[in-house]
Amino acid sequence: MNPNSGSAGTPPRRSVHLTTGALVLTCSAALLAPAVSSAVPSGTGRAAPPAPAAGADWEETAYRGGVDVVEGPDEDQDVLDGTVFVDRNRNSVQDDNERGLAGVTVSNGRDVTTTDSQGRYQLPVEDNMTVFVTQPRGYQVPVDEDNVAQFHYHHLPEGSPELRYGGLEPTGPTPDQVNFPLVTRTETRLPEQHCLIGGDVQTYTQQHVEFARNGAFADLAERSDYTGCGALFIGDVVGDDLSLYPQTRELASMLNGPARFLPGNHDLDFDAATSEHSFDTFKAQLAPEYYSYDSGKVHVVALNTVDYPTTGGYNGALDERQLEWLRNDIAQVPENRLIVLAAHIPLLDFADSTSTKHQVDQVREIYQILEGREVVALGGHTHSIENMREGDSLAGWSDVFGVDGLPFTHITSGAISGDWYSGRMLAEGYPTAIQRDGGRPGVLTLDIKNTEVTERFTVRGEDEAEQLALGLNTPRYRDWFEANKSDAGSAPQFQDPLAVDQDELSATWLTTNFWMGSTGSTVEVSIDGGEPVAAERTQPMEGEAVRVGAEWSDPVAVQEQLVHGGSLADRSMHLWRLPLPADLAAGEHTAEVTATDVHGRTYTETLTFEVTE
Repeated sequence: MNPNSGSAGTPPRRSVHLTTGALVLTCSAALLAPAVSSAVPSGTGRAAPPAPAAGADWEETAYRGGVDVVEGPDEDQDVLDGTVFVDRNRNSVQDDNERGLAGVTVSNGRDVTTTDSQGRYQLPVEDNMTVFVTQPRGYQVPVDEDNVAQFHYHHLPEGSPELRYGGLEPTGPTPDQVNFPLVTRTETRLPEQHCLIGGDVQTYTQQHVEFARNGAFADLAERSDYTGCGALFIGDVVGDDLSLYPQTRELASMLNGPARFLPGNHDLDFDAATSEHSFDTFKAQLAPEYYSYDSGKVHVVALNTVDYPTTGGYNGALDERQLEWLRNDIAQVPENRLIVLAAHIPLLDFADSTSTKHQVDQVREIYQILEGREVVALGGHTHSIENMREGDSLAGWSDVFGVDGLPFTHITSGAISGDWYSGRMLAEGYPTAIQRDGGRPGVLTLDIKNTEVTERFTVRGEDEAEQLALGLNTPRYRDWFEANKSDAGSAPQFQDPLAVDQDELSATWLTTNFWMGSTGSTVEVSIDGGEPVAAERTQPMEGEAVRVGAEWSDPVAVQEQLVHGGSLADRSMHLWRLPLPADLAAGEHTAEVTATDVHGRTYTETLTFEVTE
């Protein structure tokens, strides 16, 4: 139904369209203050922007606009209705010549419905709910001036309780309609998609905002491969200080595609008395707590896995309302689609596998909902990179959750902030911030053809060939590790890290930290041009416990962390090692390392080291 035309037998009403940010408020002229003297006739709306030129870039073609909230109040306060429509003139309001779109999914966060042949929907009203549309394949929702996707309406009649960072303003009674505009977009129809995943921007200060700007966001400004699927930032957008939302969300204006956000445990309104209002400021500034969208043959499910109150640590959990929504949402997805399940706290992770915290309580129930589907699960939170494949298992998952093997790939994306912006400052304008697994800060991209996924991690400030860190784990290094492991940031520099005494060769490993390495990956080492020899993975992921300590650490990362500060890379699920031959002569030697990932891509680097008498 055209929101400006009234129901059958009702004359068209005149309306005024007031744009506030990306929310379009359409008010009946009779409800406006007398000072408003002009009106826009039905079927015209605001002037349409010029049509994008063929081959134009994102800045020229981006669909700027917002959700059309038609002020009421509605006669039926228990039902919210509206239309999903194709906004041909890009003015965010359904005009007489703009068709409704059938079969589009709309939800109130619990119930899920699809639009009828004219694009109309109806949903039950709850006092505190977010209504959102699932962007369908071949279309795109509007974005605001910061490229943040606009596809939702928050309904909270009385507004948030008093919160330090503001929360949500009162919305008043149920509006007459909430209409969702879309435009056609070739990039979201194509079977080839590139979905960008950014973990933990986590800005605690304005200086951190600049670190992120100079780092990952500067890199993303140079890329244009994610225009269709866009960028999804999976939680901990800021670091407890929610006043930094405007500065941090402004970073998304550097992107060449739509930006979406998920909440993390550092995005909470910590002064909220109950979980009901614990993410009100996040919702006011960025996005719903959870939602879904389609691009190509990919259905992205963005979950809120943060439990509140956070008693005794950050726990991962979904409440019954969100679980019910997840069941209803997945039921609408065709069997031949890939499901990308994204969350802040991961379903399961390597680094915290023995903990009831930092993983999701309902993981087995979620597995049941997704049974038989093609799925990739994504998480952030741990400030590490983990590429865990179907069948991988750890003792902790079995003991704590009764999960004896992963049913599909789980990837922990790493963090844009790395190790909380710690470590030595670099000339590029950001600190080293090496993460707890030895990985460097960066972003994850899912390259998808139909439903086949190839994951890649791009290190901040580097090209995509940068995938390995090579070092030596010597007895001398392990002694230094043990002597200084409690003094991160104040340890003395480890001297001659690429030198090893002849009598220590048999107890020395050449280490390869292959950041996106996984089960099915291989690492081979050729020393001084000899035959390649297979290195051994330190963590085979075959049901064993996590291996921790100097013997299992990444010496390259640790030597930065203990001297310059940060976490300690004393465990990793993507570290390989090869014992050095005990008969190497004194002098300089060269090791050529070739790592091959599960998709057959190879990466080769060379390490030169010295054997001393």
